[in-house]
Amino acid sequence: MSRRPSPHDAFTNLAARIAAHVRDDGFTPTALDGLTLLGYAGHSVRQPEVYEPSLVFVAQGEKTAHLEDRVIDYGAGHYLVQAMPVPFECETRGAPDKPVLGAALRIDAAVLDELVTSMPNAVWPAADPADTESLPMAAVALDERMTDALARLLECLDDELCARALYGMRVREVIFEALRGPQGHLLRRLIHERGAYARIGTAINQLHTDYAKSLSVADLAAGVHMSVSSFHHHFKRVTRLSPLQYQKRIRLLAARDLLASQVENVAGAAHAVGYESASQFSREYKRYFGVAPTHDRARQAHTGTLALTDPA
Repeated sequence: MSRRPSPHDAFTNLAARIAAHVRDDGFTPTALDGLTLLGYAGHSVRQPEVYEPSLVFVAQGEKTAHLEDRVIDYGAGHYLVQAMPVPFECETRGAPDKPVLGAALRIDAAVLDELVTSMPNAVWPAADPADTESLPMAAVALDERMTDALARLLECLDDELCARALYGMRVREVIFEALRGPQGHLLRRLIHERGAYARIGTAINQLHTDYAKSLSVADLAAGVHMSVSSFHHHFKRVTRLSPLQYQKRIRLLAARDLLASQVENVAGAAHAVGYESASQFSREYKRYFGVAPTHDRARQAHTGTLALTDPA
């Protein structure tokens, strides 16, 4: 009987499969819908990011997420459950001979809804009674079941027939393992609950869709059937930001992508994301990213590199 690989060997195998497909530092898109690979051969300084709802796996190296007052470490053998797309700051630690290697899988909303609603809530593992926070992101250690599910998913990178026939099933399997993992309740709350956590998730989705529009807190609260005071309290509890601070960060992150792609100049990017004053935009951009937008755009035109803010 063949010996089952040790956890270390399993993570090494995952890292090797990912490394074969990573092209540059940052996120590498794949032909598989919702799956992106990541690789960093050095130390990435702490910088603002925002990920869409996803599971971010690390097979080698270390990453740290800073969500205001929270510090979330997830190194080799861990994955990040990103239940809501909240702005945070990320630091990556790798080396040329041992780069950070990982994969990000977008959480398919239809798959999540079908898995959660097809079974009674009682069959899912109960949340830790001590876990009373409504957290939009948390780190989880890879257990044997999730490691196997991830390995089967990544096989689709090298087997086109497998990808065509089984990829959708293997995405479903990975999301299922996350749902019954230690932080699965973060995802299940978005579907089962009609309480504050799920309502804040709805408001966050609206902010991402309409970030360039002028939205009042009163309108956002009314849209999810909450009082302004209750909405503001729960929004800040989940995101560590006020609604207007959140919108500002989403606007600035979107502007950074526009500048990096050379689609817009500074004034055009400011207008595209909802700023009426280019000077105010420049001040807030520099305060958030630590560099003026004109310098950032020129640097990107010269180097052509910028870590993506969306893993999938």
